[in-house]
Amino acid sequence: MKRDGDGLPLFDWQQPVVTVIVFPMVKRVGRIRDVAAKMLDKPTDRAATFYRDQVTDHLLRSFARVGISEEKQDEQIGAFWSAVDAEMTRLTYRGSRPGGNAA
Repeated sequence: MKRDGDGLPLFDWQQPVVTVIVFPMVKRVGRIRDVAAKMLDKPTDRAATFYRDQVTDHLLRSFARVGISEEKQDEQIGAFWSAVDAEMTRLTYRGSRPGGNAA
């Protein structure tokens, strides 16, 4: 039984091309709420900036490890931080009434 070429079929094997589909960071509501709460708990802007850099670095390393392109990384991280900002705004104004509390 002769195969294509003189080698074994094992040596003709090629790894299939795969596409990694990222779960959208903007849909990771638990993570967004956690990061937003921690950002609001930071005592100074410097501490909040340091925490933001830590989270961003962790996300970049995670994306790079699974082979996400730089363009997709930037898109996902931008969407994530926009969602965190919106959540921080929501948490900040939670419980305040639009017309004030005099009513």
